[in-house]
Formats: sequence, structure tokens, C-alpha cells
Amino acid sequence: MRHSDATVDRDIPFQAVLGHAIAVIFRSYLGVPGHSITANTVLAPMRSSALAVTPINMNRGPDGTRVVLVAGTTETAQRAGISAAGADTELMRATPSADAELVRYGRPVRAESVPLSPSGCPTPALVTRAVRELLDFDFTVVDGGLAEPTAAPTVSVGAGVGRDIAEQDPVPTAHGAFEAARQLGQTLPADELWLAETIPGGTTTALGVLRALGHDTMVSSSLPENPTAQKRRVVEAALEASSLAPGDAAGQPKRAVRRMGDPVLATLAGLAAGAVETDTPVTLAGGTQQVAVAALVRASGYEGRLGLTTTSYVAADDSADLRESAAALDLDLTVTAPGFDESDHVAMERFVAGEAKEGVGMGGALALADRAGVPMADVRERVAAVYDDLVGTVAADADSGGAR
Repeated sequence: MRHSDATVDRDIPFQAVLGHAIAVIFRSYLGVPGHSITANTVLAPMRSSALAVTPINMNRGPDGTRVVLVAGTTETAQRAGISAAGADTELMRATPSADAELVRYGRPVRAESVPLSPSGCPTPALVTRAVRELLDFDFTVVDGGLAEPTAAPTVSVGAGVGRDIAEQDPVPTAHGAFEAARQLGQTLPADELWLAETIPGGTTTALGVLRALGHDTMVSSSLPENPTAQKRRVVEAALEASSLAPGDAAGQPKRAVRRMGDPVLATLAGLAAGAVETDTPVTLAGGTQQVAVAALVRASGYEGRLGLTTTSYVAADDSADLRESAAALDLDLTVTAPGFDESDHVAMERFVAGEAKEGVGMGGALALADRAGVPMADVRERVAAVYDDLVGTVAADADSGGAR
């Protein structure tokens, strides 16, 4: 487990994770010495009797909305040409950790820099952070298989880093992460949950899960030109490695995500499944990766309402089947246009060119801003300010010989 306050082992049965999750709920309500009774504390499982403690604010916000970001990694992203979520494949490993810090603190802390694509497109986390500064929504980070540590407080569900999906067992922690996340989804204090993701290479693993479940659809991409042929080849190789044919895991969501997915998908599906079991409304904040999450939740037997919010950039991607997929899974689709084409600021020009498109809850954050009556002009102004502040910090550190 990558953890901001402690280093612990990941190779732990999910029963132990659930046990600690249950313990923390009771301990936080009863009061742990040195910790507030009104704030939950997440206990990370360890092999010894010691417990790694990370305080996290779990109070319900003024409007009852909680945004949960699941951050993790799949080694599928190490394949050239799969993702633009980082300047190179090595830096991509740190992108989810940096994204969590950006939304939580508004700047990199342990991460060395703001994630940028090879062409300089900033991470969508900047947009989500800009909206958070305007709305101050409750925000929780779940470690869904981080490869690098993050300074953001995290909740652990025992997810390990995902392997390349062309390996036979790419997500061995999928079952445990799903069940621990399900428990968390049942207990998170919120009137509504908005679930977001950050994982480079995640659209390819999402395609793998959709194929395993029997859905013949195509996902979007963080690249301006969607490498659909490459994604199909990777998924075909993954199906062969797992001895699966398309649809073989229909009705078996845990099998589908373990054999063809990534730890973030397993965690998101568990969170959503747990939340809807307690009648908490769930909105999947993202693009076609969240379609895969919805497919997993439907395969688990849930037939009730699920929301999907994304950006106009994903909706306009002709290479993907967003609207058709949302309709097939009976999702309430909301598409929000931030109007970045109305700005000449460098922070927004690459989004207009079709890069990034979505991620880190960007579409959900824009929808929340729109619901709250915040003009998109105000969002654009704040995005530009966040970008300028971060770029100025990086430039100043570079000039002075700093580490950033």
C-alpha cells in the first residue's frame, strides 16, 4: 500500500481489510484518543498488531455531496501510445498520486510536478481543483492501487498495482478491493456520492472489462486520435491470456475485472455497489471508463438509478460509443461543456484540440458547478488562475535550482 503516513503491506486478505474498516467506523464514532469524535479515521491493515492511522475528514458537507477519487495504476499504461496522462511512461506512474494532491491541496506536495501530456496538456485535475475552490465540496481519496506515494490522505481497500492486462491474472487483488470498497460505500457519510477516477491506461482496461462482460462497444482516449486498433489488439491478447472469449464473464463482475481490468475499476464498482445498497444516490463522474464501472455494477444485479456525468469532449468523440453505451446500461447521462473554446488561455487550448477530454472527475465537477449556478466563465477564470499559479511555482523553483 502506498500511504501518506505509513508503509504497510498490500498482500493481505480482504477479510483483514474489512475487519479494520469495521473497526475504524466504531473507533471513530466512539472516539480514539488524540482524534476527533466527529472525524473518521482510516486504519490501514498491517501484518503486525500495529495500525497505520491517517485522519480523514468524514463529516457530511453542507449540501451532502461527497466526491470520491479512486487513484491507481495499471502497467498496461507502460505500452507506448496507449495514454497521454503523463509526459512519458515513467512519469505516468506518478500521475494518480499527483492528481490526488492537486485536488486536495491545489499543488503538488510529494509529486515532483504537475502532470502534463507530451504536448503540454495539463491534467484534468486542475479543472476539478478549480471547481472545488469555487464550491468547496467534500473530497475523499481512495487508494485504488497507487504505484507512487501521495501526500493526500487516503483510504485503503487493499488494492495492489494492476499488471498489464495481457498477463493471465492482472488484478489479483480485485475481489478483496471490491468487497472492502463495497463496505466503504455502505458507510461513507453522504447524501450523494460522485465517484471519480485517475489511472493512466484506464480506457484500455475498461475496454477489456466491457468485452469480458459481453459489451461490444468502444471507449474514448486521452489522446486526440483514439488508438482503437491498438486497444483492440491489446484486449484480444488479454482475452487469450486469460482463456476468455468475449462475454465469458457476463454476470461475473469480479471475474471480469480481475482477468481483464484494473484495480481502480474494481474499487469504483465496489464503492458504487455498496452505496446503492444503502439507497445513496451514485453519480459516476467520468467518461467511458465509468461506463465499464456501470457495466460491472449492472452485472452485480443492481437495476436502479445510476448517473453518468462527463464532458462535451468525450461526448463529441466519434470514435467512442458513449451515448449508445449509456443508453444500453440505462444511465442518466449529463454532458457539460466548459466552453474552453471561448478562452485563448494555454491551459485550455489542448482540451479544445481533443486531448485529455476527461479524468479526475472533471465532467462531474463541471456538472456540480452548473447545478450550483456557477457560470462557466467563472470556472474558466479559476482554471486559468490555478494553472498560472502552478506554472509560476514550477518556473520559479527551476530558476532557483529547486526540486520541482
